[in-house]
Amino acid sequence: MEAVAKLNNVPSSPRKMRLVANLIRGKRVTQALGLLKFTPNSGAPKLEKLLLSALSNWQAANGDARIEDANLYIKEIRVDEGKMLKRLRPAPQGRGHRIRKRSNHVTLVIDSKVEVETVETSTSNEAK
Repeated sequence: MEAVAKLNNVPSSPRKMRLVANLIRGKRVTQALGLLKFTPNSGAPKLEKLLLSALSNWQAANGDARIEDANLYIKEIRVDEGKMLKRLRPAPQGRGHRIRKRSNHVTLVIDSKVEVETVETSTSNEAK
């Protein structure tokens, strides 16, 4: 069972947020929370809060299941470019330089891993 959480119009550049998102992509939820807690980047507290929101959404959908037993991992994390505010900064000789204040949208999907037992087949001699 999947759970999705979205964070829109975060006032930081998508490049800075992707640095943090790449750290936790594909990791278990408990491991990702530990990484985000001690990462000094500016996007880490925002992603930590988003991950806790996704956990809450998962628990609301699966009321009787325990988070510890579910073996949750981050299935997908996507950082897209958001709205860009364009400003002018005064420059020498009466010119103006454009300042682009970027924002981003983050989408986080968590899912539970199902461990499948594999059955070995003995086809080594039969195939020849």
